[in-house]
Amino acid sequence: MSNVKLAIIYYSSTGTNYQLAQWAEEAAIVAGAEVKVLKVAELAPKSAIESNPSWKAHVEATQHVPEVTLDDLEWADAIIFSVPTRFGGMPAQMKQFLDTTGGLWFAGKLANKVVSAMSSAANSHGGQEQTVLSLYTTMYHWGAIVAAPGYTDPTIFASGGNPYGTSVTVDQQGNMVEDVKDAVKHQAKRTIEIAQLVKQGQK
Repeated sequence: MSNVKLAIIYYSSTGTNYQLAQWAEEAAIVAGAEVKVLKVAELAPKSAIESNPSWKAHVEATQHVPEVTLDDLEWADAIIFSVPTRFGGMPAQMKQFLDTTGGLWFAGKLANKVVSAMSSAANSHGGQEQTVLSLYTTMYHWGAIVAAPGYTDPTIFASGGNPYGTSVTVDQQGNMVEDVKDAVKHQAKRTIEIAQLVKQGQK
């Protein structure tokens, strides 16, 4: 039974990365972790959201999901991020939140957090890998421990083979092209296992 505290932090405009976060939550609960699913604050103007029915519907459907705070980062032993690609990088909503973490970083409270990341894009070469790596760049500055899935399980190959973090292509109808559910669950389980080892080593 794990005693890892896991924060799953996501940004999602139409629901893909929220679904990835939910799959990660399912696997983490089975693994015995204490889990929080948290969204970053929306920065887009209401007019932009209102102009896209899928975006508007998702915002309304996830009003119950709490917004992440710095206290959640301090609480967590491990963190899984899930974000869409925006021109080959993380969306502004996630970047804005990460930019507020300087105080925790300066106090050394983000060091040795075990982190992992997932992403999505509208086409198979739309920047998923680069988006994950852009998140990891911040994590290296934190002094966090990156728990990339690598090729540690057959589900990685079945889902498209991204060793940096599970990623998925989303078609024009909002459907996931690759079957990534099992890969997400493996990544979550692996993140928890590594966090457990880190906690044991720190005792």
